[in-house]
Amino acid sequence: MKPMTRLGVGIGWRPEIADAVERLPGLDWVEVVAENACPGHLHPGLLRLRERGVHVVPHGVSLGLGGADRPDAGKLAALAERAVALGAPLVTEHIAFVRTTSPALEAGHLLPVPRTRDALAVLCENVRIAQDALPVPLALENIAALLAWPGEELTEGQFLTELVERTGVRLLIDVANLHTNRVNRGEDPATVLDGIPLEALAYVHVAGGVERDGVWHDTHAHPVPPVVLDVLAQLRERVDPPGVLLERDDDFPPEAELAGELERIRAVVGAAPGARRPDRTGPAALPDAAPGEGTARDTRATAPDGRAAPAARAAAPDDDAPDTGAARTRLGLGQAALLSALVAGTPVPEGFDRQRIRVQARALAAKRASVVAKVAPELPDLLGGPAAYRTAFLAYARQRPMTAGYRRDALDFAEHLLIQDLPADPAARRRLTTWWRDRAGARPPRRIVRWARALVGRAA
Repeated sequence: MKPMTRLGVGIGWRPEIADAVERLPGLDWVEVVAENACPGHLHPGLLRLRERGVHVVPHGVSLGLGGADRPDAGKLAALAERAVALGAPLVTEHIAFVRTTSPALEAGHLLPVPRTRDALAVLCENVRIAQDALPVPLALENIAALLAWPGEELTEGQFLTELVERTGVRLLIDVANLHTNRVNRGEDPATVLDGIPLEALAYVHVAGGVERDGVWHDTHAHPVPPVVLDVLAQLRERVDPPGVLLERDDDFPPEAELAGELERIRAVVGAAPGARRPDRTGPAALPDAAPGEGTARDTRATAPDGRAAPAARAAAPDDDAPDTGAARTRLGLGQAALLSALVAGTPVPEGFDRQRIRVQARALAAKRASVVAKVAPELPDLLGGPAAYRTAFLAYARQRPMTAGYRRDALDFAEHLLIQDLPADPAARRRLTTWWRDRAGARPPRRIVRWARALVGRAA
């Protein structure tokens, strides 16, 4: 595997902190949410960073490469366009699913894929499709999860090792997500780090979160806690990471606090690595491979209880893999059942922790309300403030799962209110009607149509 670009220490670029990011001392690189970057109209701050020689890496959140469907060609083309526009050395995405097509549902969040042979076969094929469409290398991130799938067949180490062997994809390891999964799923970060091919590491994410009622929430809105820096130190003992990045997405602190967090990260990354290395059989590093090519390597993963797990299969890329078409069907059924339970209130599939499903469902609804408020900041004002907006939106969300992204969700929410003759204040309702018409490109439904839709909805 060819050496990865040395990135150094960076921060997630967000418009809210664009000026502060430009002033941060010693900044080596930034990462931008790919879907928020417009190739023809890049933010001036990003352009100035590029002129200074600061690497900019697009980080996608909507491909859903772990989903049962093949990657959307339009989304891949958009990601490729952003990579070219930003002069990026690589692009990154997640090992997650975000939607289902039958039924058509959007999670609005990254959900875990089961560690099964079916899911691995589908993910590998999706990764190869993505690699063929992208002009630069692809790296995939491990995600944080509130819940676990029943009947998993592989450890995290086995799953990621086979993924790398079959596809040659790079890894983006989020140490905050490793801590999250320790709290929420009982997975030891050291065991995971010992089981994965760190020679495939592209870079590392570090972020903050908070624990509530025994559940760790990966918020990206809190300072990085010492326990996450400890996991970063464990990774540093095993490998010198090509890059480390601080993620902060909300509740941004003063500039000096951001600089202080970066300094603490630099201190951990700059520490001399210890002698401890993962105990592996076979070669110490993956042989060179072109993107999309599998490589063979004998390796032993470690089970969560610390015992040696069966040797991971490392023959030909698709040796003994299940038929991908059938695997997609089985995976799609399982993901649809889970996502429907989370966003549409259908029964919880057998084997899942019902309490965790409830926690995840509430978290998805809360995130959905928050993102729609950011996409359409006029809505809280039109409804009388954040509290009134949140109450109205959560009531709507219980009846209407998201099916086409947050912008469409904002328009559907506004239409839903108008159908219900809301807001109650006529002047506010007129303003909402004008807002809806300006964005929907059509006249809002007439009163008789609203009544008919409301009656049909009650009958259903």
